[in-house]
Amino acid sequence: MKILILEPFFTGSHKKWTNEFQFHSKHEIEILSLPGRFWKWRMHGGAITLYKYYEKLNFKPDLIIASDMLNLPIFKSLMKSSIPIILYFHENQFTYPWSKNDPDVELKRDKHYGFINYSSALIADKVLFNSQFHLNSFFHGMKKFLTQFPDYKGMGNIELINSKSHVLHLGLDLKKFKKNNIEYENSTHPTILWNHRWEYDKNPELFFKILKIISQKKINFELVVIGQDFNQKNPVFKKAKKDLKKHIIQFGHVPSFKEYASWLWKTDIIPVTSNQDFFGASIMEAVFCNTTPLLPNRLSYPELFENKNNPNNFYSSNDELVHKLEELIKNHNYKKNNSLSDITLKYDWSNIIIKYDKTIESFLNEINS
Repeated sequence: MKILILEPFFTGSHKKWTNEFQFHSKHEIEILSLPGRFWKWRMHGGAITLYKYYEKLNFKPDLIIASDMLNLPIFKSLMKSSIPIILYFHENQFTYPWSKNDPDVELKRDKHYGFINYSSALIADKVLFNSQFHLNSFFHGMKKFLTQFPDYKGMGNIELINSKSHVLHLGLDLKKFKKNNIEYENSTHPTILWNHRWEYDKNPELFFKILKIISQKKINFELVVIGQDFNQKNPVFKKAKKDLKKHIIQFGHVPSFKEYASWLWKTDIIPVTSNQDFFGASIMEAVFCNTTPLLPNRLSYPELFENKNNPNNFYSSNDELVHKLEELIKNHNYKKNNSLSDITLKYDWSNIIIKYDKTIESFLNEINS
């Protein structure tokens, strides 16, 4: 099968997923993409530019897979073809938390981006989400979104989109993190990890607040802060670097994969405070490297990390997070075998690619029948 992937925002997790899917799939996959910047403009105008690339492409796909950043109705109207299209949601604009610093919040222009997601899902032949939580979140947000309009709200379209929607969890290249490929040294004290984007939706304020409480209790720990820093002037991280200076052994982006992986194997505990995660790739990577997670009992985490079987790794309040983190550090409970690392293997491409290829083949057969 020949597959074309359309990605207007080719960076970060979008780029990683696209490239790895292309590499691992048995199908022939071509990629049309635009640089991952100016996300709002990409959602409005990216479809027109990608269509111009598509016109010149010497590749006739049996199937197109587009990401949620594409304005699919515009692309499809220009394409004028019956090629089946699957829409894959990495995130959605109904329930993704908006930064208080984004001017569009005050201007109330955010409805544009939700409507692009809605109309794209409506026109796609199949719709895929990277977790069950994300699927549920999308439909809850879409219902709320449609009810705000004065008439002809199209509420019946919710069931129409739901009938063609499925979950296909994110694939990750976890086996490249294998311990025998990575050099690292154990720390003297328990080491706490932050390896997410340095952005508001990952809630760094709470993360560093919790660590400051632990520090004030005279509890010894070391701190590793890595991850993508899109906003180098982020005051939260600047303040944390000063407040937690005595604990820090690494602070800032690391340039190579080997260095990143070595820090993951070196760390012991990853307290997660995010306000948004439709999947949570950085957490999955850390847990694969046997870093013990403390996860909020919400978002995608209960689904992915089986909260009913692993209650000690989940918390329901900030006080409970402080208590569990303190207990882990004091009692060295993180030294115990982390069975959660076994859970992560189901999302490694070597295992999940079979599901990807079979799912897509099944969809194409169904659409064409």
